[in-house]
Amino acid sequence: MLKNLRSNPRLLLDDCLLIGIMAVLAACGLIYEYLLSHYSARVLGSMETVIYAMIGIMIVAMGLGAFAAKKIKDPYLGFAWLEVSVALIGCGATIFLASLIGFTQYLPQIIADTFAIPVDMLPLGGMFESLVKFSLVMPYVFGFLLGFLIGMEIPLIARIREDIYGKHLSNNVGTIYGADYIGAGVGAAIWVIVMLKIEINQAAALTASLNLVAGVIFFVRYRGQIKTRVWLVISHLILALMIFMVYCYGGQWSNKMQDLLYLDKVVHQQQTRFQNLVFTRRDMSGNLPSAYSFYINGRLQFSSMDEQIYHQMLVHPAMSVSARHNKVLIIGGGDGLALREVLKWPVESVKLIDLDDELVDLFQYPERYLPDDLSRVVMRLTQNAFNDSRVSVVNSDAFVEVDSLLQQGALFDTIIVDLPDPSHPDLNKLYSKHFYARLRQLLYGDGAIVVQSTSPFHAKQAFISIGKTLAAAGFSHTEQYHQNVPSFGEWGWSIATKMGAPASVRAQQQQPLFPFELTWLNAEVFQAALVFPADYYRQRDQVLVNELGTHTLYQYHHQAWQSEMGLEIDTTAEK
Repeated sequence: MLKNLRSNPRLLLDDCLLIGIMAVLAACGLIYEYLLSHYSARVLGSMETVIYAMIGIMIVAMGLGAFAAKKIKDPYLGFAWLEVSVALIGCGATIFLASLIGFTQYLPQIIADTFAIPVDMLPLGGMFESLVKFSLVMPYVFGFLLGFLIGMEIPLIARIREDIYGKHLSNNVGTIYGADYIGAGVGAAIWVIVMLKIEINQAAALTASLNLVAGVIFFVRYRGQIKTRVWLVISHLILALMIFMVYCYGGQWSNKMQDLLYLDKVVHQQQTRFQNLVFTRRDMSGNLPSAYSFYINGRLQFSSMDEQIYHQMLVHPAMSVSARHNKVLIIGGGDGLALREVLKWPVESVKLIDLDDELVDLFQYPERYLPDDLSRVVMRLTQNAFNDSRVSVVNSDAFVEVDSLLQQGALFDTIIVDLPDPSHPDLNKLYSKHFYARLRQLLYGDGAIVVQSTSPFHAKQAFISIGKTLAAAGFSHTEQYHQNVPSFGEWGWSIATKMGAPASVRAQQQQPLFPFELTWLNAEVFQAALVFPADYYRQRDQVLVNELGTHTLYQYHHQAWQSEMGLEIDTTAEK
């Protein structure tokens, strides 16, 4: 067959064209898969569940689509319409989902405003609840539909090659799948290098444009074998106009719809390589200043109204009970608010490790990225902490960077772990016994470590597991404490000392506990925070330590939030 193709340059060119189209479509298919998974996770919360479920659904749907392709009698006409359909759905899915989810979430408020219904009597049950659940299922419906259509591409291309080159075409399936695998690999690279850095609707439009170009090339080359050409030409023109509109205006429309998912007005939204960042503003009555909240992937990280409660409870107990305050390590805390509190102490150096350099840049140089009023708020919150000469920032995976610090022989007086909740398997390793044991090696013998430990009320088993895991890593004394942070609800931390007396005893012996006055925390508040209800730890022995690779803590946390909120996870009350 190859010899025949070489003797006929036109046939060879046609075959290269078909194989090239297949590779392009494979790249587009993989990008659509990532894009829809990524967007759905952003609006539905529970990122790990949504992404894995979406990818699984699309793969199954692709298999069903491959079976269904044999029902298409005319592969040329079928393939031409298939590419139009894939581009149409791929380009418009995010806008449609944003509109549908935003509308169903906001519909009760619209009705309440129309009929002057009090805020505490919003119509949220019955039909309205069903509409919300329906909208939250639709991303999976789109994933199935898109996967089903993408699955038809390989069988149709294979049939077209057989029709052109004869029934005895050698290695037809192998050639097609080879192009598909290579194209998918290129698509993955494009997603990581290009698509993650641009607005998601622009990414969808660019991917759909590749589908459109491939479809047009196929249509022009094989127009003689394609019937109903007029309607195909019209559909391609309409699709091109839609892609242009989505690229130019889709982000604005989608953001307006997505804004409805937040309680307050969205004033800034940014997509980094790793996560979606959102600032919201709530205008307060009277002369009170506006309240600003910061979300990562739909999860609240802090509110300007009460963040000082969280960050003072996180930082100052551990700093106070450490024998010295010369060298401090912060893991996470890319918003700089924990760093701000640390710099209130007479430290010599602070090393902060956070994976997302764009997140750190946002808080270090807010004037470059944020509107003027929001930039001033962020600078007031951080107090220019990142630009202090004592601070060094490392943008790296903390799990890897800790090994580098150990090789350097680094030691710290205090270690502060301010990571997001273990709501993703990748974060689970940063809450493991293995990771805590390595942090213990980085701590001076008379130092202390504190770990953000999720909600002791909403995720009790996860909270206890973090404390047990820290103790199992070899710290001599591990204690847990809690405090109400209005934006989060009841929240908790775990504090441990490497040697000597526990933190609570050291705190009682330390007079004064804090060498400066804080707006929220004092010695009495800290001692009270160490107290839990009488039966709180009754089932402690049944809670497991989070060993590396077991995902124990991730499962505790995931199950707790699902149980608390029904089948849905609350995306506005989870750090």
